Amino acid sequence: MQLLDRLPPRALIARHGHAAPYAAVVLGGGYEEAGDGGRFRVGAGDVLIHGAFSRHLDRDATPGAVVLNLPLPMSWIGASARATVDDVDALARLAERDVRAAGVLVRAAMKPMEATPLEEIDLLGVRLSEREPPRLEDWVGARMDRTTAWRRFQAAYGVSPTRYRVEARARRAWRRLMEGADRLADIAALEGYADQAHLTRDLGALTGRTPGQWRAMQHSFKTAPA
Repeated sequence: MQLLDRLPPRALIARHGHAAPYAAVVLGGGYEEAGDGGRFRVGAGDVLIHGAFSRHLDRDATPGAVVLNLPLPMSWIGASARATVDDVDALARLAERDVRAAGVLVRAAMKPMEATPLEEIDLLGVRLSEREPPRLEDWVGARMDRTTAWRRFQAAYGVSPTRYRVEARARRAWRRLMEGADRLADIAALEGYADQAHLTRDLGALTGRTPGQWRAMQHSFKTAPA
């Protein structure tokens, strides 16, 4: 991942993933991002925090859209979110000298922002990220038919509602696994998996490692420099 990204105007950057967490600080211009933290229209001064194993697409960048990408340590175990900072120029200057220090500063200086859905279909993304998400048929109700909801969500996020829900659950399970000492079977039950084997399959598909491998790495994550 480059330190500075200059986004091509109006282009679609297809949905892609990042294993390590990072902060995307918008230095100029603006664009739309749709990912596991929601769908946002962002501009200069906005910060998009991407948790580990986040996936998103970017589109409709304005001319001159520039993003500063600051890596965050894997010990930072948090969900994707939107925030803002007051002085992006100071962050950019610091990043030129010390990228790690800039990552520390952005975490200290950022001010969380409430996620505001751009359209009704974004409310579905919010619900699919919950620990007990509704069935698509139950959510659509009188809003629209199931096929329309599926098509609009796929167009907005670049992924089906089903896959979005599966990945959201796997991320929650990964964070629970790395933050605590719950047994794997208990994590599977808490996150609604049919059994531990189901958890292992989904976590492996998202992260490339088994729960047992992640649990073995847990201590090194907690003691890693911030």
